[in-house]
Amino acid sequence: MAHTVRFVMVGGFLGAGKTTTLARLARHYMTQGLNVGIVTNDQAADLVDTKSLRSQGFDVGEVAGACFCCRFDDLISTIDKLGLEKAPDLILAEPVGSCTDLVATVVQPIRQLYQSRFQIAPYGVILKPSQGRKILKNEPGTGFSPKAAYILQKQLEEADLILVNRIDELSPAELTELHSLLDEHFPNTPRLAVSAKTGTGFDGYFEFLDQEGEFGRRVLDIDYDVYAEGEAELGWLNSSVQIAAAQEFPLDQFLVDVIAGLKERLVEDGLEVAHLKVIGLSAAAFGVANLVSRDLPPELSLPSHTKARDVDLVVNARVACDPELLGRRVEATVREVCASHAATPTFGNSQMFRPGRPQPTHRMAAE
Repeated sequence: MAHTVRFVMVGGFLGAGKTTTLARLARHYMTQGLNVGIVTNDQAADLVDTKSLRSQGFDVGEVAGACFCCRFDDLISTIDKLGLEKAPDLILAEPVGSCTDLVATVVQPIRQLYQSRFQIAPYGVILKPSQGRKILKNEPGTGFSPKAAYILQKQLEEADLILVNRIDELSPAELTELHSLLDEHFPNTPRLAVSAKTGTGFDGYFEFLDQEGEFGRRVLDIDYDVYAEGEAELGWLNSSVQIAAAQEFPLDQFLVDVIAGLKERLVEDGLEVAHLKVIGLSAAAFGVANLVSRDLPPELSLPSHTKARDVDLVVNARVACDPELLGRRVEATVREVCASHAATPTFGNSQMFRPGRPQPTHRMAAE
């Protein structure tokens, strides 16, 4: 009998908590003795998520340059490469956070073109409370246009399961409000309240993922003009910087300072943050800090607990603004933080752009 791979895709808007969720899922399945491969995805190369997951010891491949839907063949070839040494039992896939229509363009093509190779797990989509609540309530001042908000709504619409994340940061009243909004907008979609950071609620998620059934079949009725224009409103930046100092400096504080300084500049500009991530890699350890909304404080999501003199820094920024402006703000912030730690930055590769129109390799109706 041919070896089949369980395909588990986890969707959600930028900053929803997909990478933390994938890491928790991977650890869970690995403790069960299963071989797990992870595939990350980005509109550009040099992705914090990939470096972070590899630094945690996971087997990770990356599809860069566009979403899984537009690089479908690359997704399949990346999965093949992960299986060169040992065939994975599961593939955990993290699509770009600004993409939707993934059931029609990723799940159904896998199901129909590679039926003998893959089993499709339920498609879970993570709700980011900070911006999700505002968008579902149609509040002004979300920082995103209706076209960008359309993407988040469509992501939730095609989900087999909605995961309300970050419940460790929500009051009971805030959680109740989110459940009421989801009852109103998506009454027929199962949901779980979870915390990817602490693991709360994940036993229920593991049970849901183990189910067999008619999953990955909610093909959207979607306007690609609105979708493309909404995605193009976001400025993307991936930047690499080498940091060198004569004396050791605390890496975690450095990372938080970069996120805090960048947040301050962007708030002064009146801009909304979809997601900021920065990873610092030293010879001894690595750390990750991020920001998922201008309304929230910077977060040290993976502390390094180390001091360093030489650090490879990678900055990923997704902000509703001109990417050139974003690049200037990032460079000014890194230089300022380096000066405060008596360090010198050397800027390397930097990619700044707006995503192009999605052009899926396949788009299929449910069988």
